[in-house]
Amino acid sequence: MARRAPANAAPALFSAPQPRRAIHDPNESAFSRFMREQILSPEKLPGNISIATGVAVFASGVFIARTWGDLLVAA
Repeated sequence: MARRAPANAAPALFSAPQPRRAIHDPNESAFSRFMREQILSPEKLPGNISIATGVAVFASGVFIARTWGDLLVAA
C-alpha cells in the first residue's frame, strides 16, 4: 500500500516558499525600482511574456502586411 502525505503537506515538486526580502536602497532611482518590481519580478514574468508575445505577433503581422500585402490583393 502506498504511503500518503499529511493533508496539509505541499507537493514534493515545489520547495517551500521563501520569504522575499524587501530591498530598500535609498540611492535607487524610480525607473530601476519600477524595472525590478514590475518587469523583472518572477511572479509577474508570465504576464510580461504574454504581453511581449502579443506585441511581437502584432508587429510581425504589420511587417508582413506592409512587405507582401500587394501579393494578397493583386489579382
